[in-house]
Amino acid sequence: MPVLTPLSSVRLAVDCMGGDHGASVTLPACRAFLDTHPDAHLILVGSAAALESARQWPRCESVIASEVVTMDDPVELALRRKKDSSMRVALAQLKDDDPARVAQACVSAGNTGALMALARYLLKTLDGIDRPAIATLMPTRDDGFTTVLDLGANVDCTAEHLLQFALLGSALMVAVDGKDDPSVGLLNIGEEAIKGSETIKRAGELMRAAAADGQLNFYGNVEGNDIFKGTTDIVVCDGFVGNVLLKSVEGLATMISDFIRQEFARGPFSKLAALAAYPVLRRFKHRVDPRRYNGAALLGLRGLVFKSHGSADAFAFEQALKRAYDAARNRLIERVQDRVAHTSMVCAGGPEATAAAAAGTPLTA
Repeated sequence: MPVLTPLSSVRLAVDCMGGDHGASVTLPACRAFLDTHPDAHLILVGSAAALESARQWPRCESVIASEVVTMDDPVELALRRKKDSSMRVALAQLKDDDPARVAQACVSAGNTGALMALARYLLKTLDGIDRPAIATLMPTRDDGFTTVLDLGANVDCTAEHLLQFALLGSALMVAVDGKDDPSVGLLNIGEEAIKGSETIKRAGELMRAAAADGQLNFYGNVEGNDIFKGTTDIVVCDGFVGNVLLKSVEGLATMISDFIRQEFARGPFSKLAALAAYPVLRRFKHRVDPRRYNGAALLGLRGLVFKSHGSADAFAFEQALKRAYDAARNRLIERVQDRVAHTSMVCAGGPEATAAAAAGTPLTA
């Protein structure tokens, strides 16, 4: 694959009105981000009143939008009626005809369904990608992370979709996390190749074929506990399983925070025990803190879109900005296109293509 030189400067479009807290969170995060990224330029999108305090910021410009997509707006309302929403206007910055003004990535904490629908409508999917996928990080026991996708964009997936997710996740880790050859695991009910549904078994065949062709570092099947062990760099699953997994991890982090708070509220002996255990509990809480891993990538589109958690605070939203910046600077879109182009025959060629790729036999169109 060709060597891609990082961009010398990056322009990010930010939906400043999205999420549970809007500009009260997004603007402080943007200011902190600018302080640590001197080669970044931000396009802040929101109401005139919300953006007034940022008018004099360096390396910033404001784009006014008169509407906001709320967290409970139906997708159809966001898509068809709110034509001047901050979310839609921010996404449109990725399509500016002027190369000097176009944004390389967009970040929003808004309604996930609306963001995905608007992004697909405005940006379209890349050639060779049928459906975009949502990818994010899960903590591991060694204080690392595993990239997991899809996390809810696609409930029903074919084997070809799962292969595409593997390619998207690999390109993401190369661009954002600097892993040259990230390993990919296919989430299943067991490690053996004969286990799982027909779709999962077929996806395993396709991934082994892509690995034989040198386009994927496929480890094999993994189970749910492998995600937190860090067995592979990437874990691929359908959106139904992925979304349940994500909510479970978020629930665990909340439970830990509540537990620490409740123990300190009990009687004197419980407080003493809690104080003794506090350093350990604090480190564990830090390790599973979802704010550190905020910023889910909507992969497979003709533009980079990153979704922050709706309830994110300024620290968490800044993490989403950083991940979008890293993806744009390291040209994630081009990396995805390269990987998909090299593997398109395996995706579309059926069992014959799979067998040929696994045997190392060149295929003809």
